[in-house]
Amino acid sequence: MSDEPRVEIYTKENCPYCEKAKDLLDAKGVEYETYNVTGDEERFEEMVERAEGRKTAPEVFIDDELIGGWDETSALDETGELDEKLGIETDSEVEHRPLIIAGTGIAGLTAAIYAGRGDNDPLVIEGDEPGGQLTLTTDVANYPGFPEGIGGPELVNNMKAQAKQFGAELKNGIIADVDASSRPFRVELTNGDVYTADAVIAASGASARTLGIPGEEELMGYGLSTCATCDGAFFRGEDMLVVGGGDAAMEEASFLTKFADTVYIAHRREEFRAEQYWVDRVHEQVDDGDIEIMTNTELLEIHGSQEAGVDHVTLAQNDEGYPSENLEDPDTEQFDFDVGAVFFAIGHTPNTDYLEGTGVELDADGYLKTQAGDGAGQTETAVPGIFGAGDVVDYHYQQAVTAAGMGSKAALDADEYLDDLERTTATGDLEAAAADD
Repeated sequence: MSDEPRVEIYTKENCPYCEKAKDLLDAKGVEYETYNVTGDEERFEEMVERAEGRKTAPEVFIDDELIGGWDETSALDETGELDEKLGIETDSEVEHRPLIIAGTGIAGLTAAIYAGRGDNDPLVIEGDEPGGQLTLTTDVANYPGFPEGIGGPELVNNMKAQAKQFGAELKNGIIADVDASSRPFRVELTNGDVYTADAVIAASGASARTLGIPGEEELMGYGLSTCATCDGAFFRGEDMLVVGGGDAAMEEASFLTKFADTVYIAHRREEFRAEQYWVDRVHEQVDDGDIEIMTNTELLEIHGSQEAGVDHVTLAQNDEGYPSENLEDPDTEQFDFDVGAVFFAIGHTPNTDYLEGTGVELDADGYLKTQAGDGAGQTETAVPGIFGAGDVVDYHYQQAVTAAGMGSKAALDADEYLDDLERTTATGDLEAAAADD
């Protein structure tokens, strides 16, 4: 480390992205000052002024330069620019590991625990969302062994500690490319670091989707968010709109009732995809007057400014559903609707770009195909030595407990593969020695 810069982070309570930013800097050995804006109006206004009007946390500064929130900070880390700003010298030496695991969600961390116990010296690359989607969940009530529930970040941190206890090494970074043209695999990170590995477990999860509508790019972070638990408290007293119809949308809407005047749920179909528990819970809050449901309704545009935030939205409604596909239908009504904040909860896109060119098979939506079925090798892909687990594979169940199960399977399959590889290598060495004789 050269001359250490001054690093400052504005955070809030119950903010998983704030924890991700701090974990990133902790992993780099960087000292920083933390300012908690929760309940501190003066500090909050200071953050908004320094962050050019943004009202979301975290906000990171290096030597008074605005780096931005988690997305911006993570993006700079991908390219290596963050290390430059922090004065960190990077090591270009290529390191070999028996096993590299992509992702630190429940699947990746479970795989790391099993691989560590299996003496496979796993290197776990955290990815652009360390801890995965569960870090955005305030209350995990259905994970076995926690009758009172457990916070998502707490569960993830416990699993990280457990993985490290068994010898796993966690490294902050994002895998840009896996070269499967020769063995061992060549794994390159977005910051330029290169590793080789005998086996790779893809547990890189999926990222929150957006709609690509007018106003989205300009207002992301200025009243538009994909994380209610991160940003909901910043819009206390406002009417809020949640877009989606699955478990995430129901959970976020329920959470936002703590802060909102009224929470509106806009769903493009009549029926929700969420499990009945969440539907029932939301309907209880509808009865209490905290939530209003707008079915067969889609968001077309978000209006506002970075200075003033979200002012209103444009919605479309058609009793047959999917109104954006039927805008010319005279029965489709378009109307403006006043809200002060918008939250997307519309599903995820699997993070599989780094596997392009390896020969692995993907389905039409980009999810990784594995052997599945009965018996051993269920997490094997079409490329020997590459395995898949968690939401990068599973588009159906998408539960923490199923991700953990797949992570353990992937580690066990990888262990068997590495054992076979070691035996083959040893046999080859013996044959070569015999031939020399």
